[in-house]
Amino acid sequence: MKVALLTMFNGLDSTYSLVNVVAEQLVMMLDVGLEPMLLVSENCPIDNLYGVFQDKRIKWEKVVNSVNGKQIHWQDYSQPGGKVHKTFFDEVNVIAEDLVAKLSDIDVCIMHDIHYQGWHLVHNIAIRKAQEKLPRIKFIAFTHSAPVNRPPDPKWPFSARYTGMPNTIYVYPTQSGLAALAKQYNVPEGRCRAVNNSLDLLSFASEELQALSNEVDLQSPDILIIYPGRLTPGKRFDKVAMLGGAINRTCEKSVKVIFCDFPSSDIPSKNYKTFVRSQGSSFGLKMEDIFFTSDIKEFKNGLPRKSVLELFSLSNLFICPSFSESFGLTVLEAASRGNFLVLNERVPALEELGKSLNSYFMKWDARNFGYDTHESYNPSEQAYLNEHGQIIVNKMRENPVIYAKTLARQRYSPKWIWENQLEPLISFF
Repeated sequence: MKVALLTMFNGLDSTYSLVNVVAEQLVMMLDVGLEPMLLVSENCPIDNLYGVFQDKRIKWEKVVNSVNGKQIHWQDYSQPGGKVHKTFFDEVNVIAEDLVAKLSDIDVCIMHDIHYQGWHLVHNIAIRKAQEKLPRIKFIAFTHSAPVNRPPDPKWPFSARYTGMPNTIYVYPTQSGLAALAKQYNVPEGRCRAVNNSLDLLSFASEELQALSNEVDLQSPDILIIYPGRLTPGKRFDKVAMLGGAINRTCEKSVKVIFCDFPSSDIPSKNYKTFVRSQGSSFGLKMEDIFFTSDIKEFKNGLPRKSVLELFSLSNLFICPSFSESFGLTVLEAASRGNFLVLNERVPALEELGKSLNSYFMKWDARNFGYDTHESYNPSEQAYLNEHGQIIVNKMRENPVIYAKTLARQRYSPKWIWENQLEPLISFF
């Protein structure tokens, strides 16, 4: 599949929202092995690229923007009628000829606002003219602004902004706009689709977090648990994995547990990691859903704290069953990034801090001042974790902030948009 994105950008300033939309679509395609073509204006500088635009797999093509050595100056033809300037159709012919040459080997051409914007009328007419020589190409026409009302009797060439093009699907960012979109272009609503804008949270992440994202899925899980700490039984990594497993098994939620661990002299880390994984697995997690950041060579002595805070921005559940704490700074860090807090009620410091943060409490073994507590569960610890796991998931679902945070990470990620909206559109229409 050979895909082109026709943008006619004059620049790649990230403050221009459409540049970000195109950048994220490029990421989607590159992630699945496509090597897209990106068409921009002849006057667009590409010598100082950033982000995904630096990827060598992108094929850059500059669409001609001059006639007889003179630059074409786009004019805004947003009105439904009138006259075009003298050289308009000369410019159309030159651009159309160039588009035929550049798109001759393409299967799908995605256009961004080419049929919508008044200052792209010259490109609108040019691509229609080029299409006559490119009959096998499928076109997807994105409109990124509210559809305009179709005038009663639009005249050519102004009518191109209100007329559908053959072999073209029209796309709007939300389902609610499809009826208005169909009316603007005078096409059946069945030729219109919604493709949401995506939120690529990882594109703003540090190099360390991006390296971690190459090893473990940070965006898809329903429940993403981050637990930082020294790798010692006192921090009760195994209890975190066990509760995560209970949630996975009883609530049918996908759960990922990431331990941001650093070395301890208490016991060999390999032995404790094996124990934590076996406990998590026996309570309902898959082995691949339990991840230690120290397994990545560059983080064997710990993930940088700034990256842990970034992870808390993605996660939605923080569990601290620690045997002993003098304060619990990680609780504050998790709270500051909008996580549902589950703390060990038997630890005085966690009880004190947790009450001020409106946390959810569970009971695990703990150290108090001068004595230790030991919990027993009736009928079993599995039943105890199952019961509280269901309560926790229900409370998370009912919390509008956590629900929205989770949905923004999952449902509007580039991966979800690609798999559920854009890729089916490219492959099957």
